[in-house]
Amino acid sequence: MENGLANAQCLIVADGDVLIRNALAEYLRHCGYKVIEAASSDEVFTALRRGTADVDAVLADAELRGSVNAFELPIRLREEFPAILVVLAGGVDAAAKAAGQLCDDGPHLRRPYEPEKVVSHIKRLLAAAKRQAR
Repeated sequence: MENGLANAQCLIVADGDVLIRNALAEYLRHCGYKVIEAASSDEVFTALRRGTADVDAVLADAELRGSVNAFELPIRLREEFPAILVVLAGGVDAAAKAAGQLCDDGPHLRRPYEPEKVVSHIKRLLAAAKRQAR
């Protein structure tokens, strides 16, 4: 099993499509991550506020539903949980429209997911965050 991290880091996979969410979550678990699944932005915040795990990153579909959309999610997370990284993923058309005003927080990954690219992207983000924290 691949695990490039000394400590199993925790991720939230937020996607309204249960089949995609579950497949990606299982792949990430296989790679050594702890994974919490969420079907909406509301479930993301519920999981974080519960505090049962130290979450390092949230991988969210750009079309995520809930009281906060996926492009507002990074802004709200920075306010309440500033240490958590957010990775947005989505189809090109929907993502381009939604990212218009939030260029820096636009999609970083494209759906359908290529699992290896997801893991690689998350590892780079977490490593960069760790370097900045020093």
